[in-house]
Amino acid sequence: MPIKSYLAHPHSGKKNELIEALSSIEQCEVVAAQNKDVIILVTETEDTNQETILKEKLDTIGSLKLLAMVSGFNTPQNN
Repeated sequence: MPIKSYLAHPHSGKKNELIEALSSIEQCEVVAAQNKDVIILVTETEDTNQETILKEKLDTIGSLKLLAMVSGFNTPQNN
């Protein structure tokens, strides 16, 4: 189960729009900084296929200027 954390930077004046866009995606949890235009994004997907689909969704968000991964790992599922 891939879990990744990112710092998301919005285009100027688009922080709230970016928060709304990211929050609308089921696999995303969003925490906005109070004093800076930066957003902490944590994603969790079931597998690498879902991770690829999520990445494609993130790439289409117009208010997103930069997405920098801070940490990522894959937790093996118990079978």
